[in-house]
Amino acid sequence: MTQPIALVTGASRGLGREVARRLAKAGWTVLAGARNPAAMAPLPGVEVLPLDVADLASIRAAAATVQSRHGHLDVLVNNAGIMLDRMGDVLGLDTELLDRTLATNTHGPLRMAQAFAPLMAKGGRIVNVSSGGGQLSVPSTWSPAYCISKTALNAVTVQLAEALKARGIAVNAVCPGWVRTDLGGPEAPRSLQQGADSILWLVLQADPNLSGGFWRDGAALPW
Repeated sequence: MTQPIALVTGASRGLGREVARRLAKAGWTVLAGARNPAAMAPLPGVEVLPLDVADLASIRAAAATVQSRHGHLDVLVNNAGIMLDRMGDVLGLDTELLDRTLATNTHGPLRMAQAFAPLMAKGGRIVNVSSGGGQLSVPSTWSPAYCISKTALNAVTVQLAEALKARGIAVNAVCPGWVRTDLGGPEAPRSLQQGADSILWLVLQADPNLSGGFWRDGAALPW
């Protein structure tokens, strides 16, 4: 049987790297999207793909490469993300900083789905790595640009789920929780493995008909 193929963005470190490592260990063909492939430490069985999700030309080039080398894609994990504003509130938010955050955290996953969904068949899965900071039901005031970008990503998730429903492609958002990574910091309560587990549940275990939801540890979260 042909190995399933997954593309994980932001895979040079943190959650993306752990998800890529574990999928490769499970026998998947894994493409690790990285802005600077030369700086990425090697991962056994993982193919590094030059990719900057904030750059439309880079996304299109990556999609052409995947089409040429593999012909299709089974799973897209939109993990790449940035947090540029750790302090302050929305009244003092620099809108240029917000634009840069949205370019990676919101526009990036949308453009990735637009570019790679044509390579996906029925049963394909798109997993958008979001955050509890994006929930409207539990408003967050920390890092407003980051939180706004994740709220918008959740909306993108719902739109994509509806658009791809007829093709049998599942689209979901996942909150890995506050994880000890470079972005999360050393004081975060959850391990890298726990955060990756939430993402991998949607890739490997969730019902293929499950789409348009927001999840953590296999349980639904309110938007």
